[in-house]
Amino acid sequence: MISALTGHYHRNPTVMLWLMVGLFSSILLPWYGIEDGFFDLEWIIDGYPLDSDFAPLFFLLGQGEKLWLTPLIMPFFFAFFALTLPQRSSAFSWALIIGGGLGLIWMCGQGLSIGIRGWQIASLQELFGPLDERQFGMGYGAILYFASCLFLFSTGLAEQRGTMGDKFIIGMICFVVMLVGIFVFYPIIKLIILAFIDEQNAYSLSLFWEKISDSRIWSLGCVFAERRCGVAWNTVFMATIVGFLTTTLGLVFALLVTRTNLRYRRIFRAISIIPLITPPFVIGLAIILLFGLSGVVSTTISDIFGLTPTRWVYGLPGIVIAQTLAYTPIAFLVLIGVVESVSPSLEEAGLTLRANPSQVFQTVSLPLIRPGLANAFLLGFIESMADFGNPLVLGGNYDVLSTEIFFAIVGAQYDQGRAAVLALVLLSFTLAAFYIQRFWLGRKSYTTITGKGDSGYNMKLPPLLSRTVIFVGSSWAFFTIVIYSIIVYGSFVEMWGLDNSLTFKHYITAFSVSIEENGIQWTGSAWNSFSTTFMIAAIAAPLTAAIGLVTAYLLTRHNFRGKNAFEFGTMLSFAIPGTVIGVSYILAFNVPPIEITGTGIILIVSFVFRNMPVGVRSGVAAMSQIDKSLDESSLTLGAGSFHTFTKIVLPLLRPAILAALVFSFVRSMTAISAVIFLVSAEYDMATSYIIGRVENNDYGLAIAYSTTLIFLMLLVIILLQIMVGKTVTNRRQAGTETQGGLNVT
Repeated sequence: MISALTGHYHRNPTVMLWLMVGLFSSILLPWYGIEDGFFDLEWIIDGYPLDSDFAPLFFLLGQGEKLWLTPLIMPFFFAFFALTLPQRSSAFSWALIIGGGLGLIWMCGQGLSIGIRGWQIASLQELFGPLDERQFGMGYGAILYFASCLFLFSTGLAEQRGTMGDKFIIGMICFVVMLVGIFVFYPIIKLIILAFIDEQNAYSLSLFWEKISDSRIWSLGCVFAERRCGVAWNTVFMATIVGFLTTTLGLVFALLVTRTNLRYRRIFRAISIIPLITPPFVIGLAIILLFGLSGVVSTTISDIFGLTPTRWVYGLPGIVIAQTLAYTPIAFLVLIGVVESVSPSLEEAGLTLRANPSQVFQTVSLPLIRPGLANAFLLGFIESMADFGNPLVLGGNYDVLSTEIFFAIVGAQYDQGRAAVLALVLLSFTLAAFYIQRFWLGRKSYTTITGKGDSGYNMKLPPLLSRTVIFVGSSWAFFTIVIYSIIVYGSFVEMWGLDNSLTFKHYITAFSVSIEENGIQWTGSAWNSFSTTFMIAAIAAPLTAAIGLVTAYLLTRHNFRGKNAFEFGTMLSFAIPGTVIGVSYILAFNVPPIEITGTGIILIVSFVFRNMPVGVRSGVAAMSQIDKSLDESSLTLGAGSFHTFTKIVLPLLRPAILAALVFSFVRSMTAISAVIFLVSAEYDMATSYIIGRVENNDYGLAIAYSTTLIFLMLLVIILLQIMVGKTVTNRRQAGTETQGGLNVT
């Protein structure tokens, strides 16, 4: 056996690696989660490795405890057996598939069946009787063991395909499927099950039908008349308007920055993304201060024209204004990379054939931007449907699905079943939007980056279109500046509406620092939530970008079974309101097999999988313009898929990487709807702190904190743009004299 293993070691490094990971986790690492944290290290002197609370798998079984874990030893035998077989034999691959699959299935089965109170399924308790022992959530040992089984299983699948099997690609597909299944589908399924459960905890289809056919959801009426349309149609109508407006304005800013001769275009680029770095309820508050009954604009018009101020801003108009302001940056970040990547040579060819600039833009440039337009609309549509903060502040009597779900969960009715039904309705609309987008794009090619020399300047916009773009972009930029001027001014006001004298009191209260004998003391009330928020956002952003872009690469470059379901699964978390995400995570991860409620991990996970679709969508839009021949050339020259992805594809995806990093970081810093359910005393977030100040009518401190976050995130975005850089596909624009090829700077 030893000689066989030694002889095959260099031929099977992947199997050996994951076998060693599995053995390491089972012999040395605590199997269950440690209450005080793994890095506290007190568990090492508190009975490790014999104490069952800290014991690794082998020590648990050696002491006769948790015997239901015994079958988890079997994958090691299958892996050792596989290493004694010829690598290309079917027995080798099947040994890995069976061994890894057995470990995965048994881990999931025992984790879902046995919890902190013994059996979690009543029928199993009736069948086997009560358990004398219980088990807690997975620890680092169980997590690494699960990962080793997953990649042993994926390696076996790759070997099944012979020379066509790519371990990196198949491993990444299995890895992403596992992550999406655990952190997207599993929590939502647990919540949806509640839609079929009555007050006696029994399943009832009639109750489900009664809830989903409620007239308050589906009633028809004039969409402009409040209270007459069902909440579902209100939401669809609102999201369609917002999707169209955000896509249009995003394209306007992308064209203004890249295709006009306007001076100071970088200023417009910065202004266009400022709303992305603001807590949504702060934008809503600024709009009220401008257009509310006592708003600056309302009172000014009233004084000049003698008109009586109205509540027009509360309802659909106010929500649309706030959401358009908030989500235009998403469309811009998606479209800027697509517009920059349009091939100059194609536009020059149209001009050479005597087409005027307007015709070239309509027939060449605009069609090549279609993937970006579709993705930008889809993101704007879904974001609008899932938004909670703006409808809560500005909704008035205009009810939408997200606020209805929130009040069903935290309101006096506390009807989780109704919340689950409303989430199903929201998912159905998202699925419809997803397939409409695919139908509109069809199977046409939008490739513009081929790896060949592509000299020339990008065509500037036709004069009339250029003036229109500059006017619309400048007007919206001016409105944005007004909004943020109100926000900044409000942070220095003593008490808005009562005492408008200027003061630094709010900043001092939030971020004061004192120097004492023991050193620097962070005495401000906001420092704890600020540091926690920054740390969690800094961890979540690169994870979101990495998982999102890997997923986009799998979707655009590889065909595999279940690809459509795989793509929908990656978008699912974006379609669920944050309130539902928060509640479903509490239900799913407050008990074994995964206990992370009250930790920073649950916040990081929620941010990663809530924001991952932006990385996926921006990556798909960018990769749809990169010719597959670049990948094929790399593979033909002997490079593996991992090398091709990291050395060829990633350098061309810098706009998509920037979009994913920026969006994930700022959304993690400003998210509220899910965070408000997931924060704890130890891990308090900035937005929950700000909401607490608002509830205490301390608006000055809330706005001052929000203003600080805005300037901090603006600085981080500038640093990310410098670090990531941009893709240059034009030799003359890049300022280089190389002959042929693609320059990436």
